[in-house]
Amino acid sequence: MTDFTWLIGGPQGSGVESGANVFSKVSAEMGYHIFGKREFYSNIKGEHSYFAVRVADKTIHSNINQHDLMVSYDAETIFRHYDDTAPSGGIIYDSNLEDISIDDVRTIDDAFRNRLCKKLESENLPFTIAGVLDAARKKGVKLFPVSFKGILADLAEKVQNPKLRGLVRMYNVVGVSLSLGLIGTPPELINDSLDSIFSAKPQIAEINKQAAEFAYSHAKSNFEDFAYTMPKLEKTPDTILVQGHLGTSLGKIVSGCRFQSYYPITPASDEIMYLEANRILNVSNDTPGSTVVIQCEDEISAMGMMIGGALTGTRSSTSTSGPGFALMTEALGWAGINEVPIVITLYQRSGPSTGLPTRHGQDDLLFAIFSGHGDFPKIVYASGDVEESFYDTGRCFNYSDIYQVPVIHMMDKFLSSSVLTCNMFDPQKITINRGKLLDKIDGEYRRFAHTPDGISPRSKLGLDDGIFWNTGDESDEYGHITEDPEVREAMMDKRMSRLDLILKGIPENEQAISFGVHDITIISWGSTKGPILDALDMLKKEGVDIGYIQIKLLAPFPTDMVKSLLAGAHTIIDVEANHSGQLGKIFQQNTLRGIDYYILKYTGRAMTCTEIYDSLKGIMDGTAQKRTVLNHGA
Repeated sequence: MTDFTWLIGGPQGSGVESGANVFSKVSAEMGYHIFGKREFYSNIKGEHSYFAVRVADKTIHSNINQHDLMVSYDAETIFRHYDDTAPSGGIIYDSNLEDISIDDVRTIDDAFRNRLCKKLESENLPFTIAGVLDAARKKGVKLFPVSFKGILADLAEKVQNPKLRGLVRMYNVVGVSLSLGLIGTPPELINDSLDSIFSAKPQIAEINKQAAEFAYSHAKSNFEDFAYTMPKLEKTPDTILVQGHLGTSLGKIVSGCRFQSYYPITPASDEIMYLEANRILNVSNDTPGSTVVIQCEDEISAMGMMIGGALTGTRSSTSTSGPGFALMTEALGWAGINEVPIVITLYQRSGPSTGLPTRHGQDDLLFAIFSGHGDFPKIVYASGDVEESFYDTGRCFNYSDIYQVPVIHMMDKFLSSSVLTCNMFDPQKITINRGKLLDKIDGEYRRFAHTPDGISPRSKLGLDDGIFWNTGDESDEYGHITEDPEVREAMMDKRMSRLDLILKGIPENEQAISFGVHDITIISWGSTKGPILDALDMLKKEGVDIGYIQIKLLAPFPTDMVKSLLAGAHTIIDVEANHSGQLGKIFQQNTLRGIDYYILKYTGRAMTCTEIYDSLKGIMDGTAQKRTVLNHGA
């Protein structure tokens, strides 16, 4: 096995994520590289949830379309995902489900039900679990029926614990152990993983270990003739298994963020919950981490509290998503006119309005760039993967302090919900630069004094002789309100001059990254990076080279640098996860160069490398339209 995808599904709240974490931990301990993606509905319990974990003997950055092994203890998972099982793959399923029809599953929506019924009708198959499993079997999928209820009943009798019979939530551990038994993973690694996940609940860990050992033995005794095995590999040094939100949350702690305000919103809540649970963390002996985390009554309050924290000289941030950011934009302008350094981590999801609350999208680029009324300088910066987000968080705080501007750090649901192996984060690579933040005042102080570089020395609340005034109106150098036309012009020029300063001051390798420029070259931003890199790797194995430029600094846009990088490219392809090709608009506006092809996705599901690979092949062979829209994913 060199590249293998495993999928688990079930009702929301049934432990799907816990099961995927066990599988991921075991696979990582075996020396494999991991990339996992979680998908779930916007309800607390009951709707369909699934987790696809890709395992490979090389570095991977994304998922593919098909899975090689699916484990399901409910009917909906089988109905939704059977057709994506690879022909040489397998399905472990609950044999008690075979007679269930599509109409019996109340959580399946009408749109999907109608599509599936048409497909089964065209193949002359019944609208039942038995029907879809027969379709899978005909294309070469190996079926592994088992009674999840029966396994728990047998275990309950063996260990003399009748309560185990009714612990339906343990189906996920049973399914994972059946899978690992089928592919021949050493059983002791399962126990180690369960001990790690349930470290705070040793009794629950012990029950799960009993179920895992029993299910593992069942698979070894009853399952055979599967095409995949998992031999142990030598682990890559200094590699860690992380969840996506840890990049920014750990980055904030290491970067000296000591105040975080928020109002709960998906998908930003994962990061915030981690910060709340780890408000005190020893980064090093001389820089202990301690972050005040406050849940506010709404995003307007969260924005105001963050600005207040920054005025004290404290590195302050908030995390939100599109609907929450909409409420923050008035105060964003207040921070802009008062030159307050703040960092907003914007975890995008699909809009407009509440849109798809728990689904992916890169819908907010234009919103972030043009947020706030009037002209004021801001930085919009996008990370492409979880490892990048750790270091980019430190950069965003430095940018904010040095240039005294709001920084909007663009993340998204795909990055937040991923589980992956990556290089271990190195806190020593994050430096802290507070810019012109003063510790003492010498002489007369003017908060908004004109200086050669346009950036004024910054006092903080409580600093002796560092008195300053803030107002939402235009002000003079002291901060007093004024409507004088010449003062207004001078203050506007002072603030806006930072855009040029930012472009000169931020190193070019932090503005955009070139992965090679060829006749055909992709431009993109954010989380499309992973699937693009994997798709280009697939093409390279066929002797095809396509270029790729990852643009990280979106505002102010690095026009000259991007034009220089793309000088040798004749065909430009824009790849992003929104309807209108928002990066393409910004690119054309700034470079006066058109986009030749768009590859877009806006279903709320992340792109796979398979989809991008197929789309690029279509462009190269001349069969692609100017605009290709991707739609894979349940």
